[in-house]
Amino acid sequence: MSEPAIKVHLVAAGDFHDIDYARLELLKLLSEHSRVRTTVASNYSDIEGIQNSDLLISYTCNLVPSEIEQEALKTFVEQGGKWFALHGTNSILEFTDKGVACPERAPVFMETLGSQFMAHPPIQPFTVKISNPEHPLVSGISEFETDDELYICKQLAPHEMLLHTDFTGKASGFLHEDWPDDDPRPIYYIRSLGAGEVLYLNLGHCRGHYDMQPMVPYYPNIEMGSWDKPEYYELLRRGIRYCAGL
Repeated sequence: MSEPAIKVHLVAAGDFHDIDYARLELLKLLSEHSRVRTTVASNYSDIEGIQNSDLLISYTCNLVPSEIEQEALKTFVEQGGKWFALHGTNSILEFTDKGVACPERAPVFMETLGSQFMAHPPIQPFTVKISNPEHPLVSGISEFETDDELYICKQLAPHEMLLHTDFTGKASGFLHEDWPDDDPRPIYYIRSLGAGEVLYLNLGHCRGHYDMQPMVPYYPNIEMGSWDKPEYYELLRRGIRYCAGL
């Protein structure tokens, strides 16, 4: 008897990142599995499509669902759905004269994800450390160096931390600039909610020449973040298999 198809809904959209690149790379990884069938969207408005999916994947930045969509996303997870949330999914950014603000105006959305982005220091190399080396999502992966955005987030729900890094200092350019505490900075975690789970992996920054418009007509540097690291692709592959039950 043939096995059923696995329905994946991919939301890839938002600001200040090379969404086209990330979308294509994720679709390539999904295409490695013959049972996976993927729908692609630029927002969370297809509530029926999300609820009928086995797995939701999001690579976004500054994309805030409506209140109805936030509740639907929470229900999707509570009822057993898996959500593989990547990079800026938990970000809300507002540029002000005093720096970048991260307003807390989507509480249901962020609580479902388990955290909200607050700041990152300037892009520079840092070490990704293995928090739970026995977990199959990260077992056998050694700590590695990456040149990415080091996310500092407000934690909103209990989670099982899989990867972390360390940072104490200033996140220049953000209203929440000072981070003197030395708590581990979660990079990858599992947030259980009802019968389902959210996997949140905040690595994966990428930016091309035209991704800061209209503020910057031509961004001089192409930034690849962790997309040139084999460890990152292994994390993505494992996350997809885990969420899809493969």
